[in-house]
Amino acid sequence: MALIRMVSDSTIALRLGLATDEMQMQETRSNRDFFLQIFVFVLKFKLQGISYAKLANLPPIVDSSFVPPLIYSVLGSSKHLAVGPVSIASLVMGSMLSESVSPTQDPVLYLKLAFTSTFFAGLFQASLGLLRLGFLIDFLSKPTLVGFTAGAAVIVSLQQLKGLLGIVHFTGKMQFIPVMSSVFNHISEWSWETIVMGVGFLIILLTTRHISMRKPKLFWISAASPLASVVISTLLVFLIRNKTHAISFIGHLPKGLNPPSSNMLYFSGTHLALAIKTGIITGVLSLTEGIAVGRTFASLKNYQVNGNKEMMAIGFMNMVGSCTSCYVTTGSFSRSAVNYNAGAKTAASNIVLASTVLVTLLFLMPLFYYTPNLILAAIILTAVIGLIDYQAAYKLYKVDKFDFFTCMCAFFGVLLVSVPLGLAIAVSIQIFFMVMVVVSVIKILLHVTRPNTLEFGNIQGTQIYQSLKRYREASRIHGFLILAVESPIYFVNSTYLQERILRWTREEESRIKENNGSTLKCIVLDMTAVSSIDTSGIEALFELRRRLEKQSLQLVLVNPVGSVMEKLHKSKIIESLGLSGLYLTVGEAVADLSSTWKAHGQP
Repeated sequence: MALIRMVSDSTIALRLGLATDEMQMQETRSNRDFFLQIFVFVLKFKLQGISYAKLANLPPIVDSSFVPPLIYSVLGSSKHLAVGPVSIASLVMGSMLSESVSPTQDPVLYLKLAFTSTFFAGLFQASLGLLRLGFLIDFLSKPTLVGFTAGAAVIVSLQQLKGLLGIVHFTGKMQFIPVMSSVFNHISEWSWETIVMGVGFLIILLTTRHISMRKPKLFWISAASPLASVVISTLLVFLIRNKTHAISFIGHLPKGLNPPSSNMLYFSGTHLALAIKTGIITGVLSLTEGIAVGRTFASLKNYQVNGNKEMMAIGFMNMVGSCTSCYVTTGSFSRSAVNYNAGAKTAASNIVLASTVLVTLLFLMPLFYYTPNLILAAIILTAVIGLIDYQAAYKLYKVDKFDFFTCMCAFFGVLLVSVPLGLAIAVSIQIFFMVMVVVSVIKILLHVTRPNTLEFGNIQGTQIYQSLKRYREASRIHGFLILAVESPIYFVNSTYLQERILRWTREEESRIKENNGSTLKCIVLDMTAVSSIDTSGIEALFELRRRLEKQSLQLVLVNPVGSVMEKLHKSKIIESLGLSGLYLTVGEAVADLSSTWKAHGQP
């Protein structure tokens, strides 16, 4: 199973462990194996759906594999995003609902609440898109998600000990101490047959994943290993089923389409508040992941996804999915990576996916009868290990100690308290810090989330550069687009600033083309008024530089203040910009670069 990672911000490639250059090397690969890859992918997708449904304490047949891809293919704006269940949303839904309703003692009510939570998740997501409130998801900053995801990954991993050890009676709680207590209090239930087989397949899955990460051209090894492991483990259990009953397996999976579930939506009663709360939290998390993954692959192909359109697409497909026996769905990195590598060009690839899944549902489900639960635990473990991004945490420690503190609060909050409260604690700390820095909450919303960006020009006969709107005497400099940011760059505005600067660039190129002017060569970013920057802002600058370089445009930074300069230096962005990428004044930058171009014979 390909590596699945949680994501946020415009720099999601770093968070997903995505080696951009490596994926670009694969871009020229032939598409002749497209349908073979899609078929293997669909079988893997179905196994993944079974695993994640199990993670959410839902029946294996309940996964979002058929209807949502069709909805997204019509409404979505990403060309490569492939939708399905993801580990974090499954974990959060399972942990929040099981705290109040037992999935084993009252399975019907639990299933109703799962579908209702999915409906409210979709309603919340679609509402954000319709009201153009997508900036709210930016409050889940990178440090918060790094810690939250790592904590959730540890909890998920520990929960899989039940399947790997063969424990029958296991705690339904999600905290670290109760889970570990349950593991060691039930040593008598450990099964050596289950342990040997489970650990063996886990080692195989981790080894193939490591090989694919070290050698990207062998990505197919990691993609095929879960399917091969399931086939082999199923055959082994089938052959030894009469000799041992210690290894538990999935059992009967009914063929056919999932039945309609609109009659199971729960809109009244004592548990309605729980369903709404679960829906909002899983909706925010899944929306953050889906949009971030879509942006990642859009940046690789130099196109943009429409954030509000994505919110409405993801929201509507969850609302419809809740009526067709599906739970929370979003864009998945692993599925989207397969789409990208298979040569998908449009969202119609989701139609191919849905059609092939339909065949699987109608004819292949009985083949999984003897699939052991231990292999599902091993698959989940292999997937969630990649969520523990210790390198990102170390980088936070080096660059910004407060961001690192926020990360640790999220990590230990999830690990020791609960998944939703751990996330709430980290977000609360981050918001409190913002309130302390800015004068009021209104300033945060109006100034920080949508900071003022100005285009500068030169006042003729001087070395002074001022706003073209404020000064009639100011004029543009040929070959340069000079912009100034009048705000700190934080996680809540880094995505907006990156998209705003790229929009300035497109508008300037259009203006030059209409007036038959000189070619745009350089973007000068005056950072004199940027009093502070966090890790999300730094990553946004990295991504902005990379995207401008793809358009043969140079990014130059001017006059970053002391604390900002220190963080830029620690993050290595200064080194990547080179000697001609940092200046003290706009005038110095324009004069030096102009003389360099003339020396090289450039107009």
